[in-house]
Amino acid sequence: MLHIPRRRLVATLAAAAGLLAHRAQAHGPTRQKVTQTVDVARTPDQVWAIVGDFDSIARWHPLIASSPADHGNAIGSKRLLTLKAEGDPHFEEELAKYDAAARSYQYRIERVDPKVLPVTNYTAWFEVSDNPAGGSTIEWRAAFYRGYPLNDPPPELNDAASVKAVTGVLRAGLDSIKAIAERAG
Repeated sequence: MLHIPRRRLVATLAAAAGLLAHRAQAHGPTRQKVTQTVDVARTPDQVWAIVGDFDSIARWHPLIASSPADHGNAIGSKRLLTLKAEGDPHFEEELAKYDAAARSYQYRIERVDPKVLPVTNYTAWFEVSDNPAGGSTIEWRAAFYRGYPLNDPPPELNDAASVKAVTGVLRAGLDSIKAIAERAG
């Protein structure tokens, strides 16, 4: 059996722990996730009639001025979102999955100016389902990395800023859908 003096063993373990801690801090950003839901006092089919088309987001999201999609609800369709903000900032989203029967779709953002939305590698899922208590539940989920992909991001591009921005976008959209759908009924 190999005998290592206790002092040397403690020093070696402390050095190894320090190296592991340094490596853990230097790994870069971690994937962030946001889920927002809203219950709507309308049937899932009534809600889906409002939100189900990939290019319909400008009709129900208060931050979006226009959202034309080049191939409608076909997989690979790209919609150009132009925001209601100074300078008409815009970015493109691509439809990855679409299932009208399940009232759901998935899309991704390949690139967006982090001044517009402080994220990278963004994927989102949108679904309208039956609420057992009556009406519908809409769930909007997003997974993404912060707007600054390297270590030591500026405050406006860190994880907290990215989560806050995405949460605000999803919440504003869901609250608007609820108001539109329930007003229509």
